[in-house]
Amino acid sequence: MHSWVDGQPADSVPLKDRGLAYGDGVFETIAVKAGQPLLLDRHLQRLEEGCRRLALVVDHGLIRHEVLSFAAALGDGILKLILTRGDSLRGYGINPGAPVRRILQGSAPAVYPPTHEVEGVRLFACATRLAQQPLLAGIKHLNRLEQVIARAEWQDTEHAEGLMLDISGRVIEGIFSNLFLVSNGLLLTADLSRCGVAGVMRAEVLAQAQALGVPVAVADISLEQLQQADEVFVCNSVYGIWPVRGCAAMSWPVGPLTRKLQGIVRALLDI
Repeated sequence: MHSWVDGQPADSVPLKDRGLAYGDGVFETIAVKAGQPLLLDRHLQRLEEGCRRLALVVDHGLIRHEVLSFAAALGDGILKLILTRGDSLRGYGINPGAPVRRILQGSAPAVYPPTHEVEGVRLFACATRLAQQPLLAGIKHLNRLEQVIARAEWQDTEHAEGLMLDISGRVIEGIFSNLFLVSNGLLLTADLSRCGVAGVMRAEVLAQAQALGVPVAVADISLEQLQQADEVFVCNSVYGIWPVRGCAAMSWPVGPLTRKLQGIVRALLDI
């Protein structure tokens, strides 16, 4: 709909940008409602961690100011914030003096079938595996080819999301969401210290569950544990929570804890 580069309206970046050349940067996808970026503090906290890991030197006060201004102009929709290491000459070496490039893009609100939230979704069992790289695990860096390849594995409308494992066969996440399971009253999500994205909504769900007194755990998850779960759901900061009713030969009911957390998240996102 519209975009800014380094605080000014623009629709292009230089060919030497390291985000284009190497995926050298981080990004956040933020839902905007009535001019307000939702869950902004959590998004900016993750962004700050990503910048720290990649040694991107930025003015986080300026980033917040630009996001708030852009969101106010957008009104309702999806705001994508991208930070790249800016321009460089040929080669992998970093120019410490190059300013970080700030890109803001706006788009219309995401629209998903209401049945995803009400009846639940099926996950496609992706053959693509997530590589393990602890230095990048958790942050939302610009290198997303694993997700691109995984999403190309199916074209039907039966599956709303994909299930991704790591190269050791551990259950990690969805392609664009985090996954939770409920087993004997315990809310469990995957350990993301080796790979995966530590989602903003994942953090919010963990906090809300703890506030309710629900036991939570972050640990490795096997396919056997997933199959034996009482409830399964996926979440992200745009759509909230979708119950998962099946994946391959596995199936689960839409359970009470999923519905409870779904209601809390719906109120937070005002959806």
